[in-house]
Amino acid sequence: MFDQLSDKIGGVFKNLRNIGVIKESHLQDAIREVRLALLEADVHVLVVKSFLNRVKEKALGEKVIGSNTAQQQFYKIVQTELIETLGGAGQTLKLEGKPPHIILLAGLQGSGKTTTAAKLALHLRKKGGRPFLVPADVNRAAAVDQLKTLAKQIDCPVHDTDIKQDPVKIVKKAVKEAEDRFCDIVIVDTAGRLHVDDEMMDQVKRMKKKLDDPFILFVADAMTGQEAVNVAKSFHEALNINGVILTKMDGDAKGGAALSIQSVAQCPIYFAGMGEKINELEPFIPERLVSRLLDRGDLMTLIEKAEEVIDIESAEEMVGKLKTNGFDLEDFRKQLKQMKKLGSMSSLMKFIPGAKKLTKDIDMDKAEGELKKKEAIINSMTVLERRKPKILNGSRRSRIALGSGTSVADINRFMKEFDQMKKMMKKLSSGGFGMGLDMMKGKLGL
Repeated sequence: MFDQLSDKIGGVFKNLRNIGVIKESHLQDAIREVRLALLEADVHVLVVKSFLNRVKEKALGEKVIGSNTAQQQFYKIVQTELIETLGGAGQTLKLEGKPPHIILLAGLQGSGKTTTAAKLALHLRKKGGRPFLVPADVNRAAAVDQLKTLAKQIDCPVHDTDIKQDPVKIVKKAVKEAEDRFCDIVIVDTAGRLHVDDEMMDQVKRMKKKLDDPFILFVADAMTGQEAVNVAKSFHEALNINGVILTKMDGDAKGGAALSIQSVAQCPIYFAGMGEKINELEPFIPERLVSRLLDRGDLMTLIEKAEEVIDIESAEEMVGKLKTNGFDLEDFRKQLKQMKKLGSMSSLMKFIPGAKKLTKDIDMDKAEGELKKKEAIINSMTVLERRKPKILNGSRRSRIALGSGTSVADINRFMKEFDQMKKMMKKLSSGGFGMGLDMMKGKLGL
């Protein structure tokens, strides 16, 4: 989402690096370029003005001009103020008081409320909560059925909503059911509209009035840019929302909504939807997002994602096999499956510091295609062939090529690459891999 903005801000810092001693005119030019980059990214004009005033004030106040480390100082100021614009240190969702805690998800139709309800339930359950889902969008039977289907996928209890009933009565009944089932969090998917209207607002207002201090989260589609900011402001003025969840942050929009919504709506962003999969909901941590935006990576989020999907025992087994040269294609196949759980190659590269520069000449879609081709080759082998690649004679390779939609030349090239990879990984296994596993096990308390 922030690729264009990242490129343009990166260009500003690159230009400053080419200057020996920064003068005030250089600084003014850099600020002007940052202003253009933010406005083109659809950031709200008032947010841009406030942000740049703070940057200019600090840059002049800290005597950046004429300093030998002017570029680094200016970078640090921009980084700090971007984090502040996004909400500073960020906030963790805290549900206080007597359970069950009620979370109302509000927003326009198409913003991703229903999917977000299931994603939030899964996230809170991983944190030790016992969520209960409530479909309350009685205007759309499809939304009720969708949430029931998603609840089944994540094995989460869900209220059997009767769309003929009043939504407020549905939610009150669902809260009682949640108590009976010892659930401590009730997540309500409220009705949406194609635009803000009084009926929708009135419905959520009535729910808020009849329920015991519900927590209202506004679900905003980051792809809609400035419109998401305006709608968030309308919801906040009408309902006094407690926070925001940004959806579709993996899209190709300009990203201005993410940089504007916290400042304009004056309420924290708690989560960001980073993909369509049910587990692709991340806590919104401004410092990490800005680090990605400025091509400094986000290794902490990458480690956290790995902790969720990597099986420590199988990873230890893999390290052992690498040391004894026992790592085969069946093991490689398992590792590919683990990698796919983390996300696509292009999405993972965003977490690596400096990856934008390293991969600027690489076609990531093509690289992704090559990885899929390798997986198809391995899947077309028998278990024996994966365990003992040395038995792959000419006829076997022809059969595998036919089954995987590749050529014998592709098979030969892949086997050569696999042998080279094994040698390299064997050298690393005694150091980096083992140390990384020990660190992860320490974090997990194993």
